[in-house]
Amino acid sequence: MKKNIIKISLAALTVFVSLTSCERNLDQISSINEDQDQAMTRAESFRQAMDGAYTALKGGGYYSGDTGSQLIMGDLTTDNLVRTASGRNTNFAASNFEFSSDNSQTTGLYNAAYLAISRTNFVLKYINNGVLSGTQKTNIEAEARALRAIVHFDIVRAYSQIPTQSAGAKTSIGIYYSETYSPLNNTSSRNLTVEQVYDKIIADLLFSADNITQNDADKGRLSKAAIYGLLSRVNLYKGDYANTIKYGELALGLSPSVTQRSNFYAIWKEKEGNVNDGVLFQVSNAAAEQNTVGAAYNQAVPSLRSEFVVDYDLYTAYTDNDVRKSAYFTTSIYSKQKYNHVTKYAGNGGPSNIVPIKYLRSAEVLLNIAEAYYRSGDQASALTLLNKLRVERYTTFTPGTEAGQLLLDAILKERRLELAFENDRWYTLKRLGLPVQRSGKGDLFDGTGSPAVKQTLDAGNTKWQWPIPITAIQANPNIKQNENY
Repeated sequence: MKKNIIKISLAALTVFVSLTSCERNLDQISSINEDQDQAMTRAESFRQAMDGAYTALKGGGYYSGDTGSQLIMGDLTTDNLVRTASGRNTNFAASNFEFSSDNSQTTGLYNAAYLAISRTNFVLKYINNGVLSGTQKTNIEAEARALRAIVHFDIVRAYSQIPTQSAGAKTSIGIYYSETYSPLNNTSSRNLTVEQVYDKIIADLLFSADNITQNDADKGRLSKAAIYGLLSRVNLYKGDYANTIKYGELALGLSPSVTQRSNFYAIWKEKEGNVNDGVLFQVSNAAAEQNTVGAAYNQAVPSLRSEFVVDYDLYTAYTDNDVRKSAYFTTSIYSKQKYNHVTKYAGNGGPSNIVPIKYLRSAEVLLNIAEAYYRSGDQASALTLLNKLRVERYTTFTPGTEAGQLLLDAILKERRLELAFENDRWYTLKRLGLPVQRSGKGDLFDGTGSPAVKQTLDAGNTKWQWPIPITAIQANPNIKQNENY
């Protein structure tokens, strides 16, 4: 067995874990090379290793690169985006529902996510070695378990059914929940049901919520408010509306702003750290890292050239008095054709397409609670929350009075408008058991031009569960492939 060596960069304060088919080695270019057991005898190594776990979210298949980036996958597979005729055909197969086990567009998340999980488990392996104590220890352990939980959540909602998706979803096949650092592990299996995986995710998050004490000044690290918000998200997917409300209200109690109207444009366009109003947790992305996350949507060459543009029906759903319209879109010409480009991640005043990724915002938590209140029979509370969000998004707004199905429709409409291009739409349709039904409109600014090739995906189609990458199965034959791949 190859002995793991940890190389810690005191400048980057990061530990990297590289994944191969049979082993995970800790490796980073540095002047300090030492055995991992020795490295983890210093308190600062735990912070470095934890920051390395966060860094994994910036890898390919997660929030980096053009192909399979989670910044765009949850939208290009739905009715939110249309492929442009003038683009490079990046992610075309996924947008056309051509999912396969050897295509990184839908399989990239799997390995990237387990890499992040491996890094959290590395931290947890040493948490009780006596180096840390008191709040320093509990905060690191809480961070590691919370990050481990939400990355497992990202895997399970993509590669397994969502509990509310169908009648038998809770007892359907889940994923492997990794709770130990095991570099040579090739015997794990998908031995849990979907419900059991969700229970483990929630257990990790509850431990973290109870034990974390660090404040939320650094949005690139998990805080109590963020963890409560994540509990609200997970419980909504689970169909536990009482706990969606409970933990969502706790999150908003600690971080009540859903982003003031005057700050909304700035949270997307300003350089990292300048404006974080309403942000609970983000994947930090500084200019020095050159992680051009917005390139998944378009590039400046020098005029905007887009891979995908907003669907015309969605674009026209944003009224002119909606502050989100100017924050999310730019209408301009490329190659003599006019498009409604998605420029939510283009940045402003710094390097193009290098911005932090908003993983969780208070606005989503509010929408989670509003939907849960509605489904629990408390329409008055649902409407109050919905109006709280809408007054911060429209320059002129008269409080709504919707009730019944119209209220639910309004909540879901605002969810689509608010969370467009934030990896939500595919999973909202999936958890609600709804099909993809595209508008049939084209890629040009007025809805003409080339429409998507495939227009529909039935709610019962097995493609709602993405394929496990064939490389993962080859490395570990115990991992069962999803149906019909």
